[in-house]
Amino acid sequence: MSKIFITDLDGTLLRSDQTMSDFTVHVLNFAIQEDYIISFATARGLISAYSVVSDIAWKHPVILYNGALLFDVINNKVIDGYFLDTDLTNEIIHRGNKHGCSPFYFLLDSTNKERVYHEKLTSFGMIEFLKSRTNDPRFMEVGELESSDDERTLALTFIGELDDLLPLKEEVSSVLGDKVNLHIMKDYYIENQYFLEFSHPLASKCEGLKMWAKHMNVEIKDICIFGDNLNDLGLFEVGGQKIAVSNSHADILRIADTVIESNNEDGVAKFIKECLMARGDFAQS
Repeated sequence: MSKIFITDLDGTLLRSDQTMSDFTVHVLNFAIQEDYIISFATARGLISAYSVVSDIAWKHPVILYNGALLFDVINNKVIDGYFLDTDLTNEIIHRGNKHGCSPFYFLLDSTNKERVYHEKLTSFGMIEFLKSRTNDPRFMEVGELESSDDERTLALTFIGELDDLLPLKEEVSSVLGDKVNLHIMKDYYIENQYFLEFSHPLASKCEGLKMWAKHMNVEIKDICIFGDNLNDLGLFEVGGQKIAVSNSHADILRIADTVIESNNEDGVAKFIKECLMARGDFAQS
């Protein structure tokens, strides 16, 4: 039975209101104190992730931006990452403009600080997303988006209705092919809105998990994975035991080794508690 766990956040560890129960916080903190290795792999950046999971005393590196960044939370430093080429970044921005849309530009600046640049927001999805990040210091409006050589691109994220995003997706896929990684996914929290994200070809949770395992000097087959959505497929491809919460996408449920209770029912924490109890590390209360 594994003592190494990697969990997705939104839709998996987090409840539908982007919170964790006291039970989940207690179980994960107890497990970490008992030297279980627990971390997370998320599409969020560090500031966004910590705004919702800071009650847990994370000790080990975390996988951010869908695998684009491996971050040391103890020493507050970048360990490694996959960054999209400057010219490709600008080409995608310009192609987006041609289709009447502009992205959130997630990057590391010359001092390795997280930044999110954006032009004046006009679409519903982009405006609502920014509202959900109130007081997030990463976000800054600029007159015109343009990547420079002293910045490292983590992701370009367009948010809108599916029909509005598909032409850009098809064009970039056709022109740039395997030079970029792209995925499109329904937004968890904004009705009828989708994310279209472009990043480095290796910026995926699959490669992020490999990078994490190498840094931690552990075997990938020994890692227990929790996930719920299509961007977690990479974790399920290479991880050990594959655990899906019951609210997962059908493609995740299809390949899961085990299906547990939903994100709103503390499924992840209950599973970890069972592992603790099976090892005699958590007395039945």
